[in-house]
Amino acid sequence: MALQLGDVAPDFTQDSTQGTIRFHDWMDDSWVVLFSHPKDFTPVCTTELGQVEKLRREFEKRHCKVIGLSVDSVEDHRAWMNDIQETQGARPSFPMLADKDRTVSNLFGMIHPNADDTATVRSVFIIGPDKKVKLTLTYPASTGRNFDEVLRVIDSLQLTATHRVATPANWKQGEDCIIVPAVSSDDARKLFPKGFREVKPYLRITPQPNA
Repeated sequence: MALQLGDVAPDFTQDSTQGTIRFHDWMDDSWVVLFSHPKDFTPVCTTELGQVEKLRREFEKRHCKVIGLSVDSVEDHRAWMNDIQETQGARPSFPMLADKDRTVSNLFGMIHPNADDTATVRSVFIIGPDKKVKLTLTYPASTGRNFDEVLRVIDSLQLTATHRVATPANWKQGEDCIIVPAVSSDDARKLFPKGFREVKPYLRITPQPNA
């Protein structure tokens, strides 16, 4: 059965460029982005890994760890890191899982036989400190991922985990939010001292509570 939102992310022990990773222990109390790559030494993945390293401080600000994966070996990963540094100007400082036996790929449903029955697709999983899956994304091999969008989703997830709001289409950090329907207008007046604007009874807009 496919891994779904709200499921506990599978635990595993797997080799990586930074030694053996025991996933739940490695996570500790952090948010995590786990993302897979079809193969080492491929052009789109090379740009992705360089971009994630360039955004390293943005992930750190959000108390979020990043971990990559492909089905190639640690030796191949390390050689690939040299290419990434040369071509992208950034050497990944986060671990890359060497999932040669497909343990992690199968646990997370990263192999889609109709696309490729051996290599992983471009999967993204955002996992919360409670070890539960908060977001899943799957991209085709031809399309590089937008990691600004991944950061935007983390911002939304962290905000909505602690405040009774949701974020509208194209929301960015610091912009207005939507009060969730389960909160009555009487309660909203207490919970949101900045006030709110009622567009419809089910659509109430309030400034971002923690901005």
